[in-house]
Amino acid sequence: MTYLVNGSAFEEEPAPGQCLRTFLRSLGHFGVKKGCDAGDCGACTVWLDGVPVHSCITPAFRAEGRAVTTVEGLGAPGVLHPVQRRFRDAPGFQCGFCTPGMIMTAAALTDAQKADLPRALKGNLCRCTGYRAIEDAVNGVAHVETAAPPRAVGTSVGAPAAEDVVTGRAEFTMDTRMEGMLHLKVLHSPHAHARVVSVDRSAALAVPGVHRVYSWQDVPRRRFTTALHTDHLVDPDDTYLLDDTVRFVGQRVVAVLADTPAAAEEGCRRVAVEYEVLPAVFDPEEAMAEGAPRLHGSEDPFVRDSARNLLLEIHSHIGDVDAGFAAADVVHEGTYSSPRVQHVHLETHGSIAWTEDGRLTVRTSSQSPSIARLKLAYLFALRPDQVRVFCKRVGGGFGGKQEVVSEDLAALAALDTGRPVCYEFTREEEFTTASPRHPMKLTVRLGAKADGTLTAVQVRNVSNTGAYGNHGGETLYAGGAAVMLYRCPNKKYDAYSVYTNTVPSGALRGYGMTQPAFAVESAMDELALALHMDPVELRRRNVVRPGDPLVAMHEGPDDVTFSEDGLGACLGLVAGALARTDGSPPPGPGWLVGTGVACSLHETAPPTEHISEAWVTLGDDLVYELAVGTVEFGEGTSTAHVQIAAGRLGTTPSRIRLVQSDTDRTGFDTGAFASAGLFVAGNAVLRAAGAVRDRILEFAAARTGVHVVMCALEDEYVLCGDERVALADLVAAARARGIRFTAARKAYGSPRSVTSNAQGFRIAVHPVTGEIRILHSVQAADAGVLVNPAQVRGQIEGGVAQGIGFVLTENHRVDADGAMANPSLRDYRIPAYADVPRTEVLLVGSSDSVGPQRSKGIAECCINPVAPALANALRDATGVRFRELPLTPERIYGRLGESRAARTGPGR
Repeated sequence: MTYLVNGSAFEEEPAPGQCLRTFLRSLGHFGVKKGCDAGDCGACTVWLDGVPVHSCITPAFRAEGRAVTTVEGLGAPGVLHPVQRRFRDAPGFQCGFCTPGMIMTAAALTDAQKADLPRALKGNLCRCTGYRAIEDAVNGVAHVETAAPPRAVGTSVGAPAAEDVVTGRAEFTMDTRMEGMLHLKVLHSPHAHARVVSVDRSAALAVPGVHRVYSWQDVPRRRFTTALHTDHLVDPDDTYLLDDTVRFVGQRVVAVLADTPAAAEEGCRRVAVEYEVLPAVFDPEEAMAEGAPRLHGSEDPFVRDSARNLLLEIHSHIGDVDAGFAAADVVHEGTYSSPRVQHVHLETHGSIAWTEDGRLTVRTSSQSPSIARLKLAYLFALRPDQVRVFCKRVGGGFGGKQEVVSEDLAALAALDTGRPVCYEFTREEEFTTASPRHPMKLTVRLGAKADGTLTAVQVRNVSNTGAYGNHGGETLYAGGAAVMLYRCPNKKYDAYSVYTNTVPSGALRGYGMTQPAFAVESAMDELALALHMDPVELRRRNVVRPGDPLVAMHEGPDDVTFSEDGLGACLGLVAGALARTDGSPPPGPGWLVGTGVACSLHETAPPTEHISEAWVTLGDDLVYELAVGTVEFGEGTSTAHVQIAAGRLGTTPSRIRLVQSDTDRTGFDTGAFASAGLFVAGNAVLRAAGAVRDRILEFAAARTGVHVVMCALEDEYVLCGDERVALADLVAAARARGIRFTAARKAYGSPRSVTSNAQGFRIAVHPVTGEIRILHSVQAADAGVLVNPAQVRGQIEGGVAQGIGFVLTENHRVDADGAMANPSLRDYRIPAYADVPRTEVLLVGSSDSVGPQRSKGIAECCINPVAPALANALRDATGVRFRELPLTPERIYGRLGESRAARTGPGR
């Protein structure tokens, strides 16, 4: 067959049934991404004769004799297509995984289509940006600025990899080919709870191309946790690579290794597994009841109480809540439920592993390669120096890649065969086997005086950790932050992390705080209603202020400090924005309109130990090499780290060369989560750059005879008193004496600061259909000193958009047998362009942070107040309180119908 791809003609025969996406990638066109393989996300968009198509559902043979254009053929670094330039300058991306497909769609839009972007972009999904940045890119609105030395910090400079991202040349995990690479696929359990009696692999091994079939008998029998934390003891070692007992539908049972993905999949279909089905339990309250099926044995050291399926329980109190409720004039109590939701990072989990010179190397999509390395060394009885783990650009994470879920089996097979091994999740596997957010049910009881002063706060939290306890304990402790932001002398927190026969829960943006925030902030509005008080005023009277202790579970000393009232300022800004009337009007007559507000407080690093090391070296080419272990997956730390280093070194970002996320080339880094990529790793970068600056100045002072305090770095020169010395001369002189300008510095997640957020919505609700239209969305945030204002805005917009999806459309539905009922993007429904309003972002200028250049991370916490603010707006509009998420039209219509029936009575 004759093909014409990006102007080059050639003869090639695709495999029978091969889609255009895999065909193009086999030819090295890696800008064609895989997000779904179902035509739902648009990451694979290419042109056929100038018309955008989803290549994952286009048979390769249909491209014969036609002009195929991929993003690589649209333009290249230095010679960008106008649309690529606009996406670079907006910037219209964060992680960049959806960007090639988005650009291919946008570059083909007519003027009429640009006037109707909700329809024109309906086939392209983005999980990171919230779409405003993409709209700006399509319309040619630029926000990227050029930084002049030494003002790198505070300028909206572009990402270091921007041109590679928009041309499809930025490498993600799977964007490579290796000679002799094998492919691994997994057979998953069809049962929620069963014992594996036997595995017959003979038919699978007879499939042409199949090399190995692994079961629990073929893997190291070492317990571990898939969760990634510096201190592994905070998570239970309750998991095996492959196990003879399965505890949820979708658990790995057998792994098949073959020459091609198709052969591996056929091998999985041919494996015959005999199961002994065991009783299962799916509800955590039922799992804690006497006589419930046990998931883990009484001899397992990680289980707090196996008879009640308890991983962990917390019981803490401050003061006397009984006395507090007795002193209250008004008491409110309610129970609030948040379901599972999925990260839906468009790049699925995946790893490529190989051995070389007696070492194991793993190229992976992870948020923490340093800890993944240690975990793999433990699993396979290797020394850490025998393992290298590195990441290219990662296509989104949101906490989902704070796990080892693909690296272990790829490493197992590579060590066994001595050949490269690729293990890549399908989109369905992301939904059925990767760890979603913990479902939580919280009962909140609040007491207050008539003037609104809180007298007692009591919370009971039941968290469903699923079949395994990765992140189950840490998210339970994190939930205390929802009561930390209010001053009250009497607080009680009882919490339970419960094993059930469902997919294991894990880390997700907000990390155990979004669910309690929904509960507590909804309850605060209900308390305000009972007090006949404005909900914003109730919060203002009770939020913590500078000088107040941040008290959630205990009254001991802590390492968190703040000296400015960021939370109060955020509430004021949101209330003022909602008081305006310049938002969108209701869609028509009969719609009910309401407003809602919620707030949150977030510590700038997790309480568990977080460590990062940075190295800075000045090269002979006068470019500073910055090496730091933090992974870039759309959170913007790469750009921020370069800016921080450039600012401290008195130069521009263009003179910083970044090396990152490679355990052979960078120091240890706990990982990019909990906003620590800026706060902790950023401090390490600042210190290392400062140390190099000081060494340069000391050398220059000694060489010129000027006191060091009279010396300053000015880009490619050092000013020594009245003398201006070329940096190149100093580097040459230092080299002649065997001196290198280099330094390494570490930073830790202590002491910490706090980030504040407040979210407001004005919404319209249709009382007949239950549809919600967001008329105005506004978030105020205290992000400290802004390293990159455009990035800060983009992170907040993306977090709000993700939060809106969690509230309105997304629900990880589980059927009566414990299986996920909607494991596809089409049925799970993350927000598309048409679903997301533009969010007004208001920023509080504060300088009380102990972060780098007094900055604070913002990517994690912006999602926390979204759900309660929407629920509070819905109550304000309808008069009906909804205490269970998601707020779907069916749920809203049903409750409004019940309310009408209750008001009018039967037959009326």
